[in-house]
Amino acid sequence: MKALIQRVSRAQVSVDDEVIGRITAGLLVFIGIARGDEPADIDYLVNKLVNLRIFADEQGKFNLSMLDVKGDLLLVSQFTLIADTRKGRRPSFTDAAPPEQADRMFNDLVAEAVKTGLRVATGRFQAHMMVELVNDGPVTIMLDSRDRLLPRA
Repeated sequence: MKALIQRVSRAQVSVDDEVIGRITAGLLVFIGIARGDEPADIDYLVNKLVNLRIFADEQGKFNLSMLDVKGDLLLVSQFTLIADTRKGRRPSFTDAAPPEQADRMFNDLVAEAVKTGLRVATGRFQAHMMVELVNDGPVTIMLDSRDRLLPRA
C-alpha cells in the first residue's frame, strides 16, 4: 500500500461538479492499494499518517504531527500509485488490487483513520475526481507500507 502525502492549507475533491470532501489545514493523502496488501499495511499507514512529524513548531522545525496540530485528513483512493513504468511507455496496473479488494481496504483504512479522532474526509472510490489543493511548504512525501518489512540501516 502506498500513500502520497501532501501537507495542505486546504484541499477538496469534487465529482460531477459537486464537492464531496473538503478539508482545511492538514494532509491530503492519495492511497494506492496493491495485490497482497493486508490489515497490517493499513495499521502501518494510519500510524505513520497521524504521527509523522511534518508540521513546524514555533522554531520552524518539523516537530509536530497531525495529532499535535489536530489537522484534517482528506483520503483519496488512487490506484495509479501502483503503476509499473519499468517497461514500455504505457504504465501497467496489474499490481493494483482488484476493485472489490481495494474498495474494502480503502474503507477499512478510512475507518481506522476516523478512530484517531481527527476529522476525515474522502473522495469517491472509482469515480473521476477533480482534486484541488494548496500545498503548504510544499511538503510531499511518499510512504510505502512494505518499507516496514525492510531491515533498518
